[in-house]
Amino acid sequence: MDGEAGGEKPDDRYGTPQKYDPTFKGPIYDRGCTDIICCILLLVAVSGYVAVGVIAWTQGDPRKVIYPTDSRGQFCGQQGTPNEKKPFLFYFNIVKCASPSVLLEFQCPTTQICVEKCPDRYLTYMEASAKNTEYYKQFCVPGFKDLKKSTPEVLRDGDCPAMITPSKPLARRCLPAINAKKGIIMVGNETTFDDGHGHKRNVTDLVEGAKKANVVLEARQVAMKIFEDYTVSWYWIIIGLVISMVVSLIFIVLLRFLAGIMVWVMIVLVILVLGYGIFHCYMEYAALKGQAGSDVSLKDLGFQTDVRVYLHLRQTWLAFMIILCITEVIIILLLIFLRKRILIAIALIREASKAIGHIMTSLVFPLFTFFLVCLCIAYWASTAVFLSTSNEAVYKVFNETQCNYSRTTCNPETFNTSNIAKQCPDARCLFAFYGGETAYHKYLIIFQIYNVFMFFWLANFVIALGQVTLAGAFASYYWAFKKPDDMPAFPLFSSFGRALRYHTGSLAFGSLILAVVQIIRVLLEYLDHRLKAAENKFAKFLLTCLKCCFWCLEKFIKFLNRNAYIMIAIYGTNFCTSARNAFFLLMRNIIRVTVLDKVTDFLLFLGKLLIVGSVGILAFFFFTQRIKLIQDSTPSLNYYWVPILTVVVGSYLIAHGFFSVYAMCVDTLFLCFCEDLERNDGSPERPYYMSSALSEILLKGSLESSKSAESQE
Repeated sequence: MDGEAGGEKPDDRYGTPQKYDPTFKGPIYDRGCTDIICCILLLVAVSGYVAVGVIAWTQGDPRKVIYPTDSRGQFCGQQGTPNEKKPFLFYFNIVKCASPSVLLEFQCPTTQICVEKCPDRYLTYMEASAKNTEYYKQFCVPGFKDLKKSTPEVLRDGDCPAMITPSKPLARRCLPAINAKKGIIMVGNETTFDDGHGHKRNVTDLVEGAKKANVVLEARQVAMKIFEDYTVSWYWIIIGLVISMVVSLIFIVLLRFLAGIMVWVMIVLVILVLGYGIFHCYMEYAALKGQAGSDVSLKDLGFQTDVRVYLHLRQTWLAFMIILCITEVIIILLLIFLRKRILIAIALIREASKAIGHIMTSLVFPLFTFFLVCLCIAYWASTAVFLSTSNEAVYKVFNETQCNYSRTTCNPETFNTSNIAKQCPDARCLFAFYGGETAYHKYLIIFQIYNVFMFFWLANFVIALGQVTLAGAFASYYWAFKKPDDMPAFPLFSSFGRALRYHTGSLAFGSLILAVVQIIRVLLEYLDHRLKAAENKFAKFLLTCLKCCFWCLEKFIKFLNRNAYIMIAIYGTNFCTSARNAFFLLMRNIIRVTVLDKVTDFLLFLGKLLIVGSVGILAFFFFTQRIKLIQDSTPSLNYYWVPILTVVVGSYLIAHGFFSVYAMCVDTLFLCFCEDLERNDGSPERPYYMSSALSEILLKGSLESSKSAESQE
């Protein structure tokens, strides 16, 4: 085997190697509390987080996210309100929604009312005054009964719209039903309409206004369609995730008993799955040859919300085939150059399998971590929704002609008798948005940032707690001289108790550092979004550099924290000391880090890739109706990529959860192995704690198996 794997001397430039200590038997039980200040800081921050949540829950109203509001700020379709039976929002003049002010204030400068259903016919107010009076009245402002008013007076006072057009509900908004007939864009079946003043206007004006209004609601439309897809496919998504969980569990169990065989089988299957993907892409690419529209380029097509459109292009399948080919070639080249290292990594995985076999509860422990992370996500999401909906209704003056009071706040109850109404006859006091002038509303953005920051901190803390717990359990396995006789009765629970009792502060310290970097990255992304329209190339370049630097910093901190938590679990030192010792230990064994640790991570990644790829292919064939398990079982979807992507991402998270136990075990055993080499020399007086099989592989067989721990049994 390679000399780098176990024959080189540690680099003394990075600290002093560990000395032989006959009293050291693994994780230290006689330890004290570490980083107490950070523990207190975490408790204070959590108390403040709870206070922010309570304030948000008392001030917020989630209905503002779900239901549209009329010009008076009343919800449409909400139970217990005057508009309970009126779920749709109707615009008096949809063309005005094309105003640029809509993008700034998210409110059209036209009267809006809640209606039971959207209009289904063309009708002007002048026509309605002679017939269809009752039908037209439902689209007038609530309480309008004065039919004695002349048409100009009604239109001047904004009591009724000048006309109504056939509309369809979109995100609970009534928008014109745009159709095409013989290449002519129409609303309903007409190309012209009466504007209510006796003039015929081209329907193109209305169409253009409706199109621009649709831009404001397009994102919400896509979101609603995605939500609909989830409602009809959620049970199939759950079945797909259950399949991935079963496959992951079976794979882990087989890895426990057949580590070497399973690794090679995994490698072969990954190559075969990628090969089939290349073959399938080529067949789709060849099948589209000569079909109309298949040669349209992705650039010419542009962005489309319906992903199925791209699958009818030859260029799409060509791109998929190239990506899969490159991935296949990279993996094959890595396997060729790392073939000797793979044998060493398999030995480490086999040892990790033994450790997990003696601590089977470690396989279900990630479920506990996942549950705590879900609680953090749920608290963050609910608090964010309540904070964003805790504003009060703000009314502003909207007008068509010149007015000095335009866009100023107003009171709808006294507006008609105010001086503004006299100076600006066509002005309207309409609901603009939810905001406020109180101190709470002024600092609302601070509360939102604090909410995101605390989410990062708590989520990182929960993950750190899981890592240090697993590290303590697996370290107790490695440092047991007679395995498993010298192991504690409940290594996982003992490690969990030590972590909470003594090292809450250290975990809070490490997760705090990571949370600070993550919140900075969020702020940089926000600035990048705001500066997209800017022409300052230097600012964009600087921002890109900062984003790249902080991304690298986050990755490095995660790596350092992970190894620091292993040292905390073993020695019980504070975070800074543990991070320094772990870093120096890794630097003293930098070649082993590359040869063993990273190759093992690569093999475990191939395992996750195999599970995700297999389940993803099955989901693709099912949701695209290529296969049918039961007759008419495939749900009708707007975007079939929604459940497929959900299953793929969910499968990866599930596989990552199971394989994270192996990854943590490998990392822990690797650090313990490096410590073992520094503390002991394999002699009968100072025997290694590693197993004989591990020593034969990692130490090139130069050491007699009698020098290992198992040879002493």
